[in-house]
This record gives sequence, C-alpha cells and structure tokens, in this order.
Amino acid sequence: MTHILGISAYYHDSAAALVKDGVIVAAVQEERFTRKKHDAAFPSQGINYCLAEGGISLQEVDYIVFYEKPLVTFERLLETYLAFAPRGLRSFIAAMSAWLQEKLYLKTVLKKALAELGDCQTKELPPLLFNEHHQSHAASAFFPSPFTEAAVLCMDGVGEWATTSLWSGHGNQLTPHWEIHFPHSLGLLYSAFTYYTGFKVNSGEYKLMGLAPYGEPKYVDLILDNLLDLKADGTFRLNMAYFNYATGLTMTNKKFADLFGAPRRSPESPLTQREMDIAASIQVVTEEVVLRLGNTVYEELGLENLCLAGGVALNCVANGRLLREGKFKNIWIQPAAGDAGGAIGSALSVWYQYLQNDRTAHQPDAMAGSYLGPRFSNEDIEAYLKDPAVEAVYDYYPDGDLFDKVAHILAGGNVVGWFQGRMEFGPRALGGRSILGDPRNTTMQSVMNLKIKYRESFRPFAPSVLAEKVGDYFVLDQPSPYMLIVADVQEELRLPLTPEQEQLFGIEKLNIPRSQLPAITHVDNSARIQTVHPDTNPRYYQLLQAFEALTGCGVLVNTSFNVRGEPIVCTPEDAYRCFMRTEMDYLVLENFVLAKTPQPQRPQDQQWQDEFELD
Repeated sequence: MTHILGISAYYHDSAAALVKDGVIVAAVQEERFTRKKHDAAFPSQGINYCLAEGGISLQEVDYIVFYEKPLVTFERLLETYLAFAPRGLRSFIAAMSAWLQEKLYLKTVLKKALAELGDCQTKELPPLLFNEHHQSHAASAFFPSPFTEAAVLCMDGVGEWATTSLWSGHGNQLTPHWEIHFPHSLGLLYSAFTYYTGFKVNSGEYKLMGLAPYGEPKYVDLILDNLLDLKADGTFRLNMAYFNYATGLTMTNKKFADLFGAPRRSPESPLTQREMDIAASIQVVTEEVVLRLGNTVYEELGLENLCLAGGVALNCVANGRLLREGKFKNIWIQPAAGDAGGAIGSALSVWYQYLQNDRTAHQPDAMAGSYLGPRFSNEDIEAYLKDPAVEAVYDYYPDGDLFDKVAHILAGGNVVGWFQGRMEFGPRALGGRSILGDPRNTTMQSVMNLKIKYRESFRPFAPSVLAEKVGDYFVLDQPSPYMLIVADVQEELRLPLTPEQEQLFGIEKLNIPRSQLPAITHVDNSARIQTVHPDTNPRYYQLLQAFEALTGCGVLVNTSFNVRGEPIVCTPEDAYRCFMRTEMDYLVLENFVLAKTPQPQRPQDQQWQDEFELD
C-alpha cells in the first residue's frame, strides 16, 4: 500500500490529509484541535489524527507533499515590491523579516517539525515533495469528482503567481491551459470589499455575501469603470491605484475610500444602507466575472462537466448562477475549496500525476460526504459525561427511538446541538457537527443568530433537505451535498408581501417572513441548500425522515456547531462547552440526549456568556 500525507500550512486554514492507494482516509483542519479559528500553524495535531486514522506511523508514510512552492512565492513577493518601489517599504521590511527567519527555509522548517512529530531524524523521513498551489486546488477539484473528464477552474486570492487558472482533467491527468497572475485577483477584489465594509479578510467574505441581498447594486458601474477592466470573455485586470494589498498593510487605500465617498467602516460599528449597497454591487460583479469565465471555458474546451476550487468557489450565490445560466451540464465543487483542501489536492496529485496510477471516477464522488474527521463512540462520550468535572445529566436512546425523540424536540421549537459520526472537512457543517432547528418557525433565525451563534442578525441560515425531496422545496434539480449552491425557494411556498412590506429596504426586510420556511429563506427568496443522502450520512438522513413523518416537512435549519469567532466543535468536550455557554435547548451526542435545564451550572460558563454578549 502507498500512503501519501498532504500538508497545507503557514497562510491560513492549515490542514492535513492522508491518502492510501488513491483513497482519502482522513482530512482535518488544525483549527479544530487548537480551537484557534483559521489556525495557520504547522498541523501537528491534524497529522497525528490522520496517521492514527490510517493506523500507521509517520515513518510508514511513503510520500509527504506540501501544497505550494514557497520559493516561487518568494520570487513573486520580490518582483512585486520591485515593481511598486519605493512604495511599500514598511510592508517589505515586515515581509522580509518573516521570510528570512523562517519561510525562505520552509523545507528545513517542515523537516524539523516532521522529525519532532515522528520522534526521528530528518534523514529517516519519507521523501518531501512540493506541489504548485493552483495545481493542488485543481487536483482537489478534479480527482475526487465523479467525472472521467472535466474542465477545472480555480479562482482564489493568490497562489505563487496564479489567481485564476484553467485546467482540463482527463483520467489521471491534469493539463494546464492559462492563468491570470497577481495582483489581478477576483478573490482579492472581493476581500478588498470585505475589508472596506468592516469585516475580517479571509473569514468575513461569507458575511459580505449574506449582506448583499439587503442592498441595491448601485455601484456596479462605478466598480467596472474604475476598479476592474472586465473583458467579454471574463478575463480582467484591476486598477492597482485603488488597492494597497500588493505592497501595503491594508487591502484598500484613501483613493478607494474617496471613490465610495467615505472611509472604511469600523469593525463592529452599525451597518448602514451604504455597506449593503456596496455588498450587493461587488456580489453582482463577482457573479458576472464567474459567469463570463465559465462560458468562455465551455467554448474553449468543449467539455460538459466543470469542477471548481479555490476560495472564490465558496461563493455559493455565484455557483448557483453559473449552474442556472451557464452552459455546463454538470458542476462539482470541492467542499474544502479554500487552502485547507490543498492538503487533499497535493496528496492526490502525487498519487495520480507523480506516480501515474490509474483513476476510476466514483459516484457520487470520492469525498465520502466530506466526513473525514474524528469520530467518537458512545463509550467515549459516556466516559466524558460521567467525568467528575462534568457530571452531565443525560438520557440514552437506541437508534430506533432516538430520531423520533429528536424530531419531537425540534418540532417543539427547540434548538438542538447535533454531534454524530465523523467531523466534516471544510468550512460547512453538514450534519456531523451541526446546530439544528425547525425551518417553519418564524423566530428561529433571530434566536439562532443572537442567542446561539452570537453573530450579526442579518446572517441567513441554510436548509438541509432530503435529497429526493429537494425539488419540492427549491428550484434545483441536482444534488448539492456540500451546501455550495444557492437556489430559490419554490414559488408556491413563498408568501405574498403587502404593499407596505414591498416598500421596505435594507435591514428592514429582515423580519418579514418570505415563505412557509421562513427560517431558511433569505430576503431575496433564496437558500443555500444541502441535500442529505442516505449513503453518506444515514443517521442525519433518518432524522430528517423522522421530522418529515412528524411534521410533513423534510427540511431542517442547519448551521455550524460553534459560536462566532470559534471553529466548529470537534470533541464531545467542545460540544458540551458550547452547549452550556449558549442558549441552546438540547444537545445530542450520538445516542445521548441532554436537556439544558437539569445540567449543573458552572460559573465559568455564565461568566463567558456575559462577557461574550457584552463584547
């Protein structure tokens, strides 16, 4: 057997993945163990988990591969600073300090960290390989996909040089066709607007996308006339006079602020209609770029299947538009489309391209539903709940009773933490580490946002739906297992608006029920859909069946099991702590059901909650 360990690290969302004879055995982000959101550190705990899941030691790994080539990135930094000199001196000094201390010698740094992890000498380590950043993205998109051949489009902030790249996948090979190079980047353009509207780059892009439907796209022409030279084929160039990210310490500059008539919004300050309109505008521009590029790729390669990866592929609104209006018959998106997925892509690239192994496309794909993280048995969970430091109060239900019990709890308007099976890989909770609610409940969105997630009230929630019933609720006729496609709620489920409601704008739209499933229907009648399949998550599927049998509704609200600023929970301890520090009503840990009221109250939980709410 051949074991390949893929590593993504040192930028954001570090991760590890283990591939055995072409099969993805395990994949996990380091943040889930360290509890530091978007942790960029060397993924030592992630590697240890992957090795344990594979039942091997580090010395038994055949190849270790890093997801990008740091020396080429260093070349790009030097050339960029030279091109913009004398601007950016402070940024140059800061960057060079980091590179000269560590990043320039990344091969040595990696080997030292791996040797310490494996308790061995560096000479005893398996061969260490380096893959190109966008090749890792492309491999993560094509090789696990269900397609024998496909076009592969990668769009992100930046790799070594590439920000957008096109590949074609055939069998076990990926062929590069063209690239758009830094500093011209759709991902960085979107991140610049994320920064300007007061959200955090590399994590706030979801917020910007969720804010967009509250606004009007009145700045589209301003963007296209000043910031982005967009061609008919979707290729583009940015006017760097308005941006600061190439050589500075911020994303945008004063000229950018002057263009939009105000300085950057201060983080956590009240949102105004201007931010909503700006969000709507950059979202429309992004969708237009993606749609034009998609149609160009179709005409250029003549393939009916498309695979997507890179951070821009997490823009599920753009994905939905590409699916509806584009020319491709089928689209498959890597669920860990960002840098974390590069760990899987680099490992698969070694197996198929470096070692030249044959490939057979699997249905529905080779990602195992993205359930690639740790799991915990009922014995593990009970041992934790009985710990004298916890002394939790719980009931045990066998599977035959559990799903009906939880369905009744949900139908009663309760919010449930749902922890079962293997943890998800990627940014979405898909029924392994989820917080669930009744989508028919008109107050569920505000309750979950303000009392459970402690996040902005405008943020929408996603529906999980029985795969075979998706067309009954949404204008979608294909699977969306990874919550990466937005589609509209069916017309017959929508609620008519009064003339007064029609006149509302901005955040005033928030509390108007839009459909018979108000908790998952965004203000533009859309929803970010997860189809649930019995072959990849049978227990979550059975819960949805039980809820449908009880209520006639085969849909649940599904959001990630965490609060704002924290990663998704990994262990039973993480889940219980989150449960106790929020106003969640029930917690389900595999076959154990815990109600909030009888739990022993711990002073540290109340103190944390008070501080978080004040913050």
